[in-house]
Amino acid sequence: MEVEVELSRIIINETSDQQVIVLKERHGQRGFPIVIGIVEIFAIDRRLKGIKPPRPMTHDLLADIIEGVGARVERIVIDDLRNHTFYAKIHLSIDGRRVQVDSRPSDAIALGAAIDAPIFVAEHVFDLTSP
Repeated sequence: MEVEVELSRIIINETSDQQVIVLKERHGQRGFPIVIGIVEIFAIDRRLKGIKPPRPMTHDLLADIIEGVGARVERIVIDDLRNHTFYAKIHLSIDGRRVQVDSRPSDAIALGAAIDAPIFVAEHVFDLTSP
């Protein structure tokens, strides 16, 4: 089972390569942080603030390619947590087919922010992140 989440916080520390985003259930109280890179955090932050760079950034380029080949991102799913590492899939539809693409959560969320795709978390990931 998957639970829809939203990006509830972005914590930027410019003196570190490790940044933090917090995902929270859209209709609940559970949430957890994910450590991501500085490039991804700035891409997400710019998108959420409505700042459009003069040239496409990597995640914007990927969104343009997906659209250009006639595909659509249906959703982003954080689907596992192993050895303190989160895993994600980008769910696409193209020509009536559904395709799942393996992704780092940070890249998937940055892409999702670029195109307003919904983000989901597998129920067992919440179980693994609970104290």
